[in-house]
Amino acid sequence: MSSINTISPEKLARLIGVAHCPTLIDVRVDDEWRADPRFIPGAVRCAADSVGQWSGAFAERAVVVIDQDGGALGAGVAAWLRCARASSADLLTGGHFEWAQAKRPLVPGAKLPPRDARGRTVWVTRSRPKVDRIACPWLIRRFVDPNAVFLFVSAADVQGVAERFSATPFDIDGAFWSHRGERCTFDTMLDEWDLEIEPLRKLAVIVRGADTARLDLAPEAAGLLAASLGLSRTYTDDLEQLEGGMRLYDAFYRWQRDATDEPHSWPATKAGKAP
Repeated sequence: MSSINTISPEKLARLIGVAHCPTLIDVRVDDEWRADPRFIPGAVRCAADSVGQWSGAFAERAVVVIDQDGGALGAGVAAWLRCARASSADLLTGGHFEWAQAKRPLVPGAKLPPRDARGRTVWVTRSRPKVDRIACPWLIRRFVDPNAVFLFVSAADVQGVAERFSATPFDIDGAFWSHRGERCTFDTMLDEWDLEIEPLRKLAVIVRGADTARLDLAPEAAGLLAASLGLSRTYTDDLEQLEGGMRLYDAFYRWQRDATDEPHSWPATKAGKAP
């Protein structure tokens, strides 16, 4: 049983990837980070010795603190955050070490693009997104960088914007983060970030089918394509469409993780008449 102001790895694993996941803060010291430069999906790095300076940014937010071993360093940071009026601030029991020992998902820090002055990854792609260009931002914000910035511009401007604003292009010809063979950009990101999470891998097949017009890959691919095209007609603003799409992929992920075996049956009727 977890102690007060702590959270077990099992419980945290159930929260990662869902919309109401707490903010995850990795406070391992530099030597510990260099020994294992991977982070729990969605975590951001902050320096423990300057917590008094940055803790106020997390006021009114639920936070989970991750140190090396679930010890005094993380407990102290969590206490600081509670003083700064975080709505909750729990310490991960066993810390990063226990999480890694259990072979739970970890994202290699070296595979992330450079961050801006505010610690955010910045991405750029073509405007008027449909499938992959909504699925990938959802994946990034839910499992890699919750504060990621996405710039949508004309196809002709993607490379220039990437160079001028130090943004990372994705889902465009010639980019590292793009289609590879018959697999789409969503697949590429899962592979590069070692996200061996079964519901994500199953969702990837649906995304691939919808994005590459291979609707035979999964029965749900046609539904995802229809919903994606409907969203693209509903919104004229790409960022508003992205926010709407986040909810769509939240639903697909939770269905794939928690509800694929749940039936929905209308009550039996007689002679075709409603009861």
